[in-house]
Order: sequence, then structure tokens, then C-alpha cells
Amino acid sequence: MAHIGTTLTTFVQQEQRLHPTARGTFTGLLTDIALACKKVASLVHRGALVDVIGRHGGSNNQGEAQEKLDVLADAIFRECLLRNGNTAALASEEHEHLIHPDPGQPRGPYLVAYDPLDGSSNIDVNVTVGSIISVRPAPVDRTPTLADFLQPGTSQVAAAYCLYGPSTQLVLTLGSGVHVFTLDPDIGEFILTRTNAQIPAEAREFAINTSNRRRWDPAVRRWYDECLLGAEGPRGRDFNMRWIASLVAEVHRILTRGGVFTYPVDARLRAQGRTGRLRLLYELAPMALLVEQAGGAVSTGERRLMEVCPTSLHDRVPVFLGASTEVALIEAYHREAATSA
Repeated sequence: MAHIGTTLTTFVQQEQRLHPTARGTFTGLLTDIALACKKVASLVHRGALVDVIGRHGGSNNQGEAQEKLDVLADAIFRECLLRNGNTAALASEEHEHLIHPDPGQPRGPYLVAYDPLDGSSNIDVNVTVGSIISVRPAPVDRTPTLADFLQPGTSQVAAAYCLYGPSTQLVLTLGSGVHVFTLDPDIGEFILTRTNAQIPAEAREFAINTSNRRRWDPAVRRWYDECLLGAEGPRGRDFNMRWIASLVAEVHRILTRGGVFTYPVDARLRAQGRTGRLRLLYELAPMALLVEQAGGAVSTGERRLMEVCPTSLHDRVPVFLGASTEVALIEAYHREAATSA
């Protein structure tokens, strides 16, 4: 068992020793991910000093305006993840199609899906942003195809996010607990500062974009209104409300002090032909693995999110994640609403 103060490098080496047949490729992949996070952190923290704040002028494949840091962070992850032969293919929020190594480059045994800079709308106001990473096994005898990525979250072998806030923190699960590493800028190493993070089953904080209340389904409005009634209402306790508009920051708060984060589908999203706001493959699936490993729950409102199989790289789904009892209650309200309808 790793102890507080262990470097990420040592932690990964210790994990590798638990698997005698391991050849070090996974260790190399995590080293590549850590390097990408360090490089992005350096850009984020220097910000306007190196002219990386503001709009890039283009848009991604989903029609969303790109920030300069969106483009730069994507380029950093792409370069770090492809150069050492640890990956077979990548999927990024910023690209419509899969990214393959160039001809002649070595291919590794892993698929990586990533959001290079989550919460980039917060960049210009200096609010926390982050990167999200999902790792799956790649086929061993052929070039990966889209179908290899379109698997449920249960196929993941690791997930992580890196938080670029007052300190840079890499939060990682290899399928046996959630561990938090903090970047020591003096030595350039991620140091283990918290091990086996756990989310309390009960919540006293919730996060939701209340400006959309008029568009919510009845089950979501019922849950939200009961939370607002506090100690005098059916929930019997007061809640605090939070909203950061950065999935990484929201999940990190829940891992740190509990609570629940929600982004339901609503009437406006349906009118746009969308089934949710956040992307399944490279945003919600890795977060779901982390939250479940920390004792929490993640649902679409109707089913366990980790079991949902994407039909495209950029599928979107509703999400309710965090305290297990709160997520279970939201699911119950959705079932009741469906029955009465």
C-alpha cells in the first residue's frame, strides 16, 4: 500500500509489481498522461503572461467556440500520448474522428479518450478548469476502429482527471480506489496527498444550473424543490447549492466534501435534438468510474451510467452523480414519474 508522500512514479511502479506479467506499457502510459497534465498546468497558470487567454477563433466538431487553451491543451495531449508507443488510438472532444499514430509509429495496447480542457468557459475569469482521461484496452491483432471505443464505462481499466486550481492535482483510479496526487512545482513531481477517497452516502450540497428549472422534467423539479424546502420540508435537512460550470471542479468538490452534481436533459436540449449536455465517452464515463470507486453512484436518472453504451464518439447523456442515497432518490422520482405518466 502506497503511503502519503509517495511520488506518482513510485506509486505506479508499485502497482506494476502486483502484476507479474506486466511489461511496463501501462506505467509508460501513466507517465505520458502525467507529463501532458504538467504541460497544460504550466500554460493555465501562466495564462495571460504567455497570451493563451481568449478565443481561438475556430470551433470544434460540435460547433462550440474554442478557446486558445482548448487547442493548445489538445495538441499537448495528442503529442504526449502518441510519441512513446503506449497507445493504439485516441478520441478527443476537439476532434470529430479517431486519432491514430502516424504510419511507422509504434502502437500500444491502450485506447485513450480525453477532454483536454474541461470547463474552458471559465478560463477568462480565472476559475478552475481541468483535463479528463479514460483508458480502455485496445485490440491486440488489428488497428482500432470506432467500435472499439463505443463500449460502456465498465470496459475502462483506468480513469483520471487533472485539476488546475490553486494547486494542480491528479486524481486517479486503476480500479482499486481513488488516489489524489498534488504537483510539487519545485521538483516537478506528483506526490500522493490523499489515498482511498470516499464520498459520504448522505449529501448536504447539490449542484445544478437553476436557470433551466422551467425546462426540467417533473422528477427533477420535485427533487430540487424538496431540497430548497430544507429542514422544514420532506427532506428534513438544509442544503447548500453550488454551481461552477466545470465538471472537474464539481466532481473534485464532491470527492473532497461530499454532495451531488446534476445535469439533467431538459426541454431545450430535446428541442435541439440532444439527449443530454455532457459527453458520455470522455467526460462522464471516466468520472463515473472515479465516483463509483469512491463509494458514490452515477446515473442517467433511469439507469447506471457506467452500463450505457455510446453510439458515437460525442454522445451526450443526462447525469446525476455523487452521494449514493441522493442518486437513488432521484432515480426513484424518475420511476414514479414514468409510472404516473
